[in-house]
Order: sequence, then structure tokens, then C-alpha cells
Amino acid sequence: MSFAYHKEEKAQKPADIKKIVILGVGNLLLKDEGVGIHVLRALKDAPLPTDVDLELIDGGTSPNVFYLLEGADKLIIIDAVAGGSDPGSIYRFRANDIAVESKHIFSIHQIGLLEGLKMMEHMESKRKDVVIIGVEPKEIGWGLELSSDLQQKIPQIVEVVLQGITEEARKC
Repeated sequence: MSFAYHKEEKAQKPADIKKIVILGVGNLLLKDEGVGIHVLRALKDAPLPTDVDLELIDGGTSPNVFYLLEGADKLIIIDAVAGGSDPGSIYRFRANDIAVESKHIFSIHQIGLLEGLKMMEHMESKRKDVVIIGVEPKEIGWGLELSSDLQQKIPQIVEVVLQGITEEARKC
């Protein structure tokens, strides 16, 4: 299940307003694997910038949501990332910094995510600037709640995403 959420609807947006999409991905049935969706939900209550056209999209586990990203100038993806650090560690990198064969830092469902990004590249004439904010999971197993380590990190992760939005908006 996916949803798209606009913090503030604008009747008519100026042509110079850039669109930034925040895509939360993960599986809510597998504890920390769903961290991207949990962070996305927390962002809905955060003070989001109003100087950009900001869209929050719940991508779930499907790489098929990339058609929703059409027209975005920037894309920020929030996902569980296995990088070998302590649970709750936050990574921030650009999509073009990783490759399918990378063994150091990768999404739990890396192949679908990377293939989806490649497909998006081929579908659009303009290449998107993609930032991935990854969170090291502690527990990947059946359960609807995040581990306590990740629950405590949600405010910090939200802050990293908000900083990313601000930085990316300046680059538009």
C-alpha cells in the first residue's frame, strides 16, 4: 500500500519552485526493515519547509512506485541500510555513489531499489539527484514495532532528513 502526502496544497505554484520527493521504503511487518515508513510518518508532523514543492510518498516494498516520482527535481529515499555499524547508525550518500555490486553499504532490498532508480533514469530525460538516508537496523524479523534502539533514533533521523531537504532545496 502506498500513499502520497502533500504537507501544504498550493493553488498555483510558481514555476521556479522545485519539487522534492521524500520516498520512505521498507516493510512494516519486519520490525526495523520498515524504518523508512516510520520516519516518513514522523515527518508528516514535522515543520516542513514551504519554499519547495514537497511530497512525501510511502513506497512500501515495491520498486513500482518510481512512476510517482516523475517531475521531481530531487529525490530523498529513507531506507534500512546494512552497513555493518551499530544499530541506529545513520548513513547519507548519493545514489550514484553506490553500485549493484557494492558490498559495503546497501539497502536490505538493494536490487529492487537500484533497479528502480536505473529504470527511472531511462524513463526521464532529466537525471534526478538522488540522496539516500539509510538507517542501520537492529532486528529484521516479524513484528510491527521498531526495535527500541531505532524508536529512540526517530527524532534524530527526522532531523537528518529535514537538513537534507534544506540542503537539497538550496541546490535546486
